[in-house]
Amino acid sequence: MKILVTGAVGFIGSHTAERLHSLGHEVVALDNFNDYYSLDLKHLNAKALTEKGIPILKKDLCDSTFAEDMPNDFNYIFHFAAQPGISQTSTFEDYLSNNVFATKNLVDFALSCSNLKLFINISTSSIYGLVATFTEDEAPKPASYYGVTKLAGEQLVLQKSREELLKACSLRLYSVIGPRERPEKMYTKLISLGLEGKSFPLFEGSDKHLRSFTYVEDIVDGIVSVIGKEAVVNGEAINLGTEVEHTTKEGIEAVEKILGKSIELNIIPKRPGDQSRTKANIDKARKLLNYNPKTTLLEAVKKQAEWYKKNFIN
Repeated sequence: MKILVTGAVGFIGSHTAERLHSLGHEVVALDNFNDYYSLDLKHLNAKALTEKGIPILKKDLCDSTFAEDMPNDFNYIFHFAAQPGISQTSTFEDYLSNNVFATKNLVDFALSCSNLKLFINISTSSIYGLVATFTEDEAPKPASYYGVTKLAGEQLVLQKSREELLKACSLRLYSVIGPRERPEKMYTKLISLGLEGKSFPLFEGSDKHLRSFTYVEDIVDGIVSVIGKEAVVNGEAINLGTEVEHTTKEGIEAVEKILGKSIELNIIPKRPGDQSRTKANIDKARKLLNYNPKTTLLEAVKKQAEWYKKNFIN
């Protein structure tokens, strides 16, 4: 199958592109290489893709002309490209452009792909709101610009399924961790600062937050399993993550155990829109995709620490 992966030099997109390639598919990667976070990390991810023979197109989905010289014979589109996370440095316009307008442009392109079997939108548990423990049938209550615009993008995709103009589904991911995680995210920052002997900035009260910390390869298992299941997943939103909950404090302790050292905490003011609890309800994923994440938190942290040391410690 010929597959387009957007946001393919990012964290989860790069892992998914590699997995699809390893499964024998013809993968085309697309990314705009923006500088929201370290371009060094993006180029490191891109190097891993090119070494496997995966071509990378440098294009911005916010540009309505991005598709002018694009092939349109894709069988699947996996849409990861987005303005990620809850960040005080990102404006509403950033989220709107990259999560809504960009998705609309990609959907318009998808409608021109006559061989397209399925459009897979990558969404987030943030669409549920401050507490994300629900089934996919519950009404979303996003509490951040990120959640609001990701929900809007999801609905733009599923709208076309309802209109029977294309087959599409949306996968709502929960607290993904592992190698290539963005530098501002919890585990990469914990590992980095821990190795440097520096303090970790902890949002006030967040040590008690509960999360479904899910290893990236377990997430990718669920993502790629939609291939061949177009009739089953068409029109569906599906949660992907682990049912096992850990507090942020337990996450910090896992890093300390793997590194063999304690990490000093620097308490900073609360972050607006931050979720207090995420627990993936994956009954639908088990039923439709036979999804079964197995990696423990300690195993995931160990693999992430090994990756970080290999690539960023001289």
